[in-house]
Amino acid sequence: MKAIAIDDEPMALEVVRSLAAKVPYLELEACFTDAFKALEYLQHEPVDLLFLDIKMPDITGLEFVTSLQKKPLVIFTTAYSEHAVVSFELDATDYLLKPFSLARFVKACNKAQELLQLRSASVAPKDNIFLKVGYEQVKVLYDEILYLEAAGNYITFVLESKKLLTRMTISEVCELLPTDRFSRVHRSYIVAKDKVEKIERHQVCIRGNCVPVGASYMQQLQV
Repeated sequence: MKAIAIDDEPMALEVVRSLAAKVPYLELEACFTDAFKALEYLQHEPVDLLFLDIKMPDITGLEFVTSLQKKPLVIFTTAYSEHAVVSFELDATDYLLKPFSLARFVKACNKAQELLQLRSASVAPKDNIFLKVGYEQVKVLYDEILYLEAAGNYITFVLESKKLLTRMTISEVCELLPTDRFSRVHRSYIVAKDKVEKIERHQVCIRGNCVPVGASYMQQLQV
């Protein structure tokens, strides 16, 4: 897993560099105190993961992430806890509050590695997805899925016969599911197009369940 670290404090970068050296599957390829030099680097050297400080001169870490067209996974590293909610709204993989321990650092890296593995597994054409449910990887056929409901960093997969809860954001799920079979209809909902039985003004109906449809998503819903 290739990564870079961005922080205006050299000592903070040294901490990340030291901890990263102890994670066997992590390659910290570069460290930057200048966020704009990091932006230039990312234009030519795409990476899997960013360790990113939030409070930096000229541009904040939050602004840095929103400026990226192709976004790597992001682990925010900061001394300030008040930005946690906003960071997760930007689909941050994790939020490390300085000073953080090796154990906490490794936990964040493990989470990033699991997400990368899920993304890689989704590249090949197939008819299923693997979900991390508890300590297990559960295979779910696309044909089983009725719709998905997001709540923060968790997604409930509503299937024909059961429900499964997994820790993912709705943006991450959108990257994994084929767009010809699934459509996002709301900031918190994705539906299986072939399972939609009725489309109304503000909702769709699937097996007796009503799923809300956001105004900005109605035109995208083609079943």
